[in-house]
Amino acid sequence: MKIDSIDHLNTATAQRVGVSFLHESADLHVSGTATYTDDLPELQGTAHIALGLSEKAHARLLEVDLDAVRHAPGVIAVLTVADIPAANNCGPILHDDPILADSVVHYVGQPIFAVIAKSHDQARRAARLGKISYEELPAILTPQEAKAANAGVLPLMSLKQGDARKALESAPHRLQGTFQCNGQEQFYLEGQISYAVPKEYGAVHIWCSTQHPSEMQQLVAHCLGVGAHKVHVECRRMGGGFGGKESQSALYACVASVAAVKLQRPIKLRLDRDDDFMITGKRHGFYYEYDIGYDDEGRLLGARLDMTANSGFSADLSGPVATRAICHFDNAYYLSDVDMSALCGRTNTQSNTAFRGFGGPQGALVMEVALDTIARRLGKDPLDVRRINFYGKEDRNVTPYDQTVVDNIIHELVAELEESSEYRQRREHIRQFNASSPVLKKGLALTPVKFGISFNVPAFNQAGALVHVYRDGTVLVNHGGTEMGQGLNTKVAQVVAHELGLNLEHIRVTATDTTKVANTSATAASTGTDLNGKAAQDAAYQIRQRLTTVAAQLFSVEESNVKFERGQVQIGDQTMPFFQLVEHAYQARVQLWSDGFYATPGLHWDSKVMKGNPFYYFSYGAAVAEVLIDTLTGESRLLRADVLHDVGKSINPALDIGQVEGAFIQGMGWLTTEELVWNAQGKLTTHAPSTYKIPAISDCPIDFRVNLFDGHNAMDSIHRSKAVGEPPLLLPFCVFNAIRDAVASVGNYQIEPELNAPATAEAVMRAVAAIRKAK
Repeated sequence: MKIDSIDHLNTATAQRVGVSFLHESADLHVSGTATYTDDLPELQGTAHIALGLSEKAHARLLEVDLDAVRHAPGVIAVLTVADIPAANNCGPILHDDPILADSVVHYVGQPIFAVIAKSHDQARRAARLGKISYEELPAILTPQEAKAANAGVLPLMSLKQGDARKALESAPHRLQGTFQCNGQEQFYLEGQISYAVPKEYGAVHIWCSTQHPSEMQQLVAHCLGVGAHKVHVECRRMGGGFGGKESQSALYACVASVAAVKLQRPIKLRLDRDDDFMITGKRHGFYYEYDIGYDDEGRLLGARLDMTANSGFSADLSGPVATRAICHFDNAYYLSDVDMSALCGRTNTQSNTAFRGFGGPQGALVMEVALDTIARRLGKDPLDVRRINFYGKEDRNVTPYDQTVVDNIIHELVAELEESSEYRQRREHIRQFNASSPVLKKGLALTPVKFGISFNVPAFNQAGALVHVYRDGTVLVNHGGTEMGQGLNTKVAQVVAHELGLNLEHIRVTATDTTKVANTSATAASTGTDLNGKAAQDAAYQIRQRLTTVAAQLFSVEESNVKFERGQVQIGDQTMPFFQLVEHAYQARVQLWSDGFYATPGLHWDSKVMKGNPFYYFSYGAAVAEVLIDTLTGESRLLRADVLHDVGKSINPALDIGQVEGAFIQGMGWLTTEELVWNAQGKLTTHAPSTYKIPAISDCPIDFRVNLFDGHNAMDSIHRSKAVGEPPLLLPFCVFNAIRDAVASVGNYQIEPELNAPATAEAVMRAVAAIRKAK
């Protein structure tokens, strides 16, 4: 399915799902009138916060002299850890993440104190005047160092299936080696920000750019030492999140709230981009040691994988990230005998956190690199090696964590893409090109994706919603998900409009608010529409049933003869506008609002042995990339990308294609240009757009073919759709493998490239030089 033109959008139809409606804030986004947290009118007396940051990676604080800070122009107050009323913790799971440093600092950039001043600029200037004396301590800066020191923020995780040792020893061939992928900065367009306003009796109202308002509510309540009912968190929209605002918005919400309650005035904490880079965690970088057994056809026989994640100084969400990495090592392939372990390595860097894919990309990447290497060793096309290892339909269909794959469509999806992308013909043309081109080399790769959908923790797979129908027939919806540009509110509005038979303009979705829907889960793990769409559908269904009863009684017909469509209600042979039926219901004292709830069924997980049924279903996809590299400079360019992705029965094809395109480019950036660099003192040196390169429009392929696979979800998801946020980020594995393929051509595909991720120009040059030296 492909959206060919804007004419497909907002099509007049009775159907409100499966239709490409515009994003509900599209005109606000493009006109610059969408309201974000920093755009809210500031209340009288609003003060601003800046944070004083550590200059050492690991050290004891000997003296913190803040006299100059307190006497700086415009400064109202200075807060340290002693000013936090209760828990000095903003960690989402463990209490190991201080809001402000207490006696010891654990990374360069860790907040030590907070300056409250009359203006943002005054606060920032004053924060640089602190005089701090340190006693430096040994620092661990890489996952390899963490592994060598056996330093983990959590106990070692392991999963075993079958007898990997025996399978490896009896395998005709073995691939052994190491690999490494770097982290990635979320680089949301709107930085971290919280605006806190004190209320009566010690309560506080916080407008926060966060993916998890309920967690912000809980952590703020804990640090203030009050009940959650005194903390009101609200988020209308974010300017991007990508996981970076799931847990790490807490520090800013907590500091702003402490200051607001202490000073009894509105407080805004908005990070400068450099400070945002320096303080916040990123995607976990991973270091791998692997041993894979295979036969003459390339069939996988056994595998041992030892992963070490760069977790940073605290646990944050490293446990769930590592769990998902382990559960995605298999990607789309059957593995009978495996032995996997993951260490969440403690390093003296920013505490790494959620990022789109949440460990899944790190788990699957090493498998895709290994399969390409196996194919080159055997002189086979990598697609043929992949295909014989795919999960089967009725056998070879149980994952290493004991979940049966019942919705496998990878065979037909890949076959369709292979044909539409002309993969075989292009492979031959590229071989011919490379044979006659000594400097410029092309590469081609096709990689698949199988991605599990649900939170690792079963309890998080629940959602609530409120639907209010007003007497004029208009509808207000509130749910627990957060809008960060992905179109969640648009899809939820479509679901409600479809359920009530209304036009989309009659539905309004309001800001996420902890006083309306309580105890919500984060908008993460690609579950936003799955969970909140189902909850909103449940609420709207209840109202429709009540209205159906009113209509049936009004005209003495069976309830089965009542239909809702296009703002009208067909009641037997009679037709009535929706708002008139609503008025009848109101006069009859029928409830015109309802709450809805949804809990994903069939999930269970034993974290001790890492076995169970952690995913409700799987999303699938595949992509082909053709790249060109310059062997003299290392520069690479993506010439063409063909993508075929599975979103089930799409609720909004235009939004879904946009998500696939965005995820592809973001994943490509992770694997090619986005390099995080720390110096020997543990300072992040790539902490600004001038030193950290995200993909620009010039990095996108001129020929970019994105299509949605024509299918439906085998499971009872919302309108049989599938999640689209995270799975397509794994599609650009093909770009990385295509670059490796191009580099391998320098040695006539006989020498394996020494190329880790990201494949920057410098890294490609080094890999090319190594092959030329080895020839």
